[in-house]
Amino acid sequence: MKRLIATLAVALSSVGCLVGPNYKRPAVVTPPAYRGTDAPDTTPGGATPLGAQKWNTVFTDSALQTLIEEALKNNFDVRIAADRVLEQQAQVGITRAGQFPTVTGGGSFDAVGLPSSLLKKLSNSSSNNSSSSSNVETGGLTASVAFNLDFWGLYRRQTEAARAQLRATEWARQLTFSTIVEQVATAYYQLRSLDAELQITRQTLSARQQSLDLTRKLDQGGAGTLADVRQAEQLAFTAEAQIPDLERQIAQQENSLSILLGRSPGPIGRGQAIADVPHPAEVPVGIPSDLLERRPDIRRAEELLVQANANIGAARAQYFPQLPLSATGGSSSDRLLSILASGNLYYYATATLSQTIFDGGKIRGNYRLAQAQHKELLDTYQQTIAGALRDVSNALSAYTKTREYRVRQERETAAAADAVRLARMRFEAGATSFLEVLTNDANLYSSQLTLIAAQEQDALALVQLYNALGGGW
Repeated sequence: MKRLIATLAVALSSVGCLVGPNYKRPAVVTPPAYRGTDAPDTTPGGATPLGAQKWNTVFTDSALQTLIEEALKNNFDVRIAADRVLEQQAQVGITRAGQFPTVTGGGSFDAVGLPSSLLKKLSNSSSNNSSSSSNVETGGLTASVAFNLDFWGLYRRQTEAARAQLRATEWARQLTFSTIVEQVATAYYQLRSLDAELQITRQTLSARQQSLDLTRKLDQGGAGTLADVRQAEQLAFTAEAQIPDLERQIAQQENSLSILLGRSPGPIGRGQAIADVPHPAEVPVGIPSDLLERRPDIRRAEELLVQANANIGAARAQYFPQLPLSATGGSSSDRLLSILASGNLYYYATATLSQTIFDGGKIRGNYRLAQAQHKELLDTYQQTIAGALRDVSNALSAYTKTREYRVRQERETAAAADAVRLARMRFEAGATSFLEVLTNDANLYSSQLTLIAAQEQDALALVQLYNALGGGW
């Protein structure tokens, strides 16, 4: 009987209708090419677009690859995102259970032992009682089935919404992967930039100490002045003071990177110098419409829109009558051995039709709420796409212009280094004062630090472009 009722209920539900709109992807107008590119499809030589490439093919530094791999395994945000996927999978199962009948069963057994004297009195007072047994036993089995017929698709729409939420959670997890790859690469390149600054500062300090020794010798020999010595000391002390601060920044950057890796603060392995990070002249970026499929944040926004669309159908189904079915059956007997005999079986079945007549506007309010939420998420979806196009355009501009800036800064630094060389030669020959050396040396140190910053921006431009194109997951 249970199987029959369940089969009929599911069959009736399957022939029912689904009220509410079915989801269709909104029409989105994307430009033929990103701003900053000339051709509609900027994939030179038919190469795989940058966003579709695996992160270990984009970031070739072996030390950075090790760090990213560790972060994707141990980062707390990644683990939390995975936990949320498991939670939503369970929620889908809970919601989907509403489409099926609820079956319950039970059994009972009672036994009473009577004194023989009381049994004798009862036998004498009842001519129909010829039993001499002193025990009374009763038992029974019951089973019940309850099912709300999903004729209007209420539970199916709710399940559709739950599955869309699950997919949105999975895309949020992929977005976490992309973010972690970007954060680790960014933090690593910033760390290597600080390393380069520390190295340049130490080299500058060494050169300035040599100049200080020279000015002291000249002063002692009568060829220099005390002012030159004090200026040389000032240069040396300025560089020396920078070293502890840079070491502090490096230690703090290592600690921040350690947290991204899901480990306790500690040292971080190094690989390529910041000046050696590759910067291809051209990268395949694909076409803007690819972002609709590749960017995790856009996919997540679309799945939330799918969920809101299904919620409209669920709210719409509340306008229609509810069709609950129920049945109860079982067996009862005063003898356990005959409890399953056909004469002891019983059943009861009922079907009702209920329709809300007045609820103070609750159903209408829920329906309007679902429509308003759908409109909000539609706007959010379109906003996310617009933001993605902006991110790619900004990243393309940065990728092109930071390269130009770095090349020009390299020329400036080379000129500043040569100016220092010439100034020191003139000073040692007695053709100029130490002030000229002081000025050119300060300019060189500033130019070297600016060059390191340009090299860092050059490396980060590739990271930002890769992330903007939806890479990393």
